[in-house]
Amino acid sequence: MSERRWSLVTLLVATVAFVVVAAVFIPWHPVPGGTPAPVPESEVFTRAQIARANAYSDTARHLAWASLAVSLLVSVVLGLTPIGRRLAGRLRGWWWVRVLLALTALAVVGRLATLTFAIVGHHRSVEYGLSTQHWGSWTVDVLKGLLLSVVISGLVLIVLVGAARRFPRAWPAVAGALLGTLVMAASFVYPVLVEPAFNHFTPLRHGPLRTHILQLAHREDVRLEDVLVADASRRTTTLNAYVSGFGGTRRVVLYDNVLKDLPRDQILSIVAHELGHAHQDDVLVGSVLGALATGLGVGLLGLAVSVRGGPGGMRDPTVVPLVLALVAIATVLSSPVNSGLSRLIETRADVASLEATRDPAAFIRVQRQLDLHSLSDDPPHWSHIWFGSHPTTLERIAIAEQLAPGMGVSWDPAAMRGH
Repeated sequence: MSERRWSLVTLLVATVAFVVVAAVFIPWHPVPGGTPAPVPESEVFTRAQIARANAYSDTARHLAWASLAVSLLVSVVLGLTPIGRRLAGRLRGWWWVRVLLALTALAVVGRLATLTFAIVGHHRSVEYGLSTQHWGSWTVDVLKGLLLSVVISGLVLIVLVGAARRFPRAWPAVAGALLGTLVMAASFVYPVLVEPAFNHFTPLRHGPLRTHILQLAHREDVRLEDVLVADASRRTTTLNAYVSGFGGTRRVVLYDNVLKDLPRDQILSIVAHELGHAHQDDVLVGSVLGALATGLGVGLLGLAVSVRGGPGGMRDPTVVPLVLALVAIATVLSSPVNSGLSRLIETRADVASLEATRDPAAFIRVQRQLDLHSLSDDPPHWSHIWFGSHPTTLERIAIAEQLAPGMGVSWDPAAMRGH
């Protein structure tokens, strides 16, 4: 088969597999009785709280949009015009060295182009009390993030170009399979290789809270060897928890400021949400979907490169700027799908938390605290559809209020929404 046909086959196989996995494992109707409308913002937060959140989040959102637009513009100019190809063509060395040099140069240019937005964003986070990180530490994290991006993207590009050089026609299928495997491997090792570069983790100390968490894990049928605490307070005052990895690397992590700032019932509500992810193997499912989406993307890339890739096609390292531009465009265009699937999964974890703790009051209180600590506001609907990975706070509170009467608990919505 021709290269174009291999691209079509790869695209079709990955797309069908993605749809099947999503149809089976994504909770399309996660809330019993249907998802309710969000509660009114004015009934959950005071005017002062709403004004402060809007003052921070409106500007932060516009900074993020501007940064994304500039980043996309730089990628398009370098990738879809002769500029990037000419720059990459001046590099010398083995093909894989040229790939890495071209990637590094473009990554640095992209980072510099958006650095002003990042600096302003960090300054405002410090000004509003969300960040505790000084400029030196922040700069180190920016450089770590850049290095991590170059390493990951470098592996992807070497696989793509290497597969095309070794299998001139069948490279889309070969690269799609290899990169899908790489996605799965990266998700597995991420908690033990990457996360420690940004935070220090310690086991949650023995005591009543640890005992309650282990009991909660048993109730949700989750095998939990340990709960880790991240020293996030040296960077931020926001509250968070997450589950990462799967199989032998799966871990539930709490920010240390969660332990400092929240009472036990609210901590258990957060942990129950993360255990809901673990019970459903959401990280594993997300990794499989990511691997299949990567194969789908490689198929599309093969079709695009056959049109715009130049004489050498994917085999020529000068194709790197084009690949990065196409990936940037595809990432933005696919965001509504990725965000929509993520919101469904997060909603199911919210329901699991409520069903496991049977404490909607604690759930609502902790959602308010998470919102107040992060200064989140009620975003524009289109922005939430495009970029929102979680239900909004107002949606989550509405879900808790809808499920509360069936839990047999004393329930006063006005008190639970109290300012």
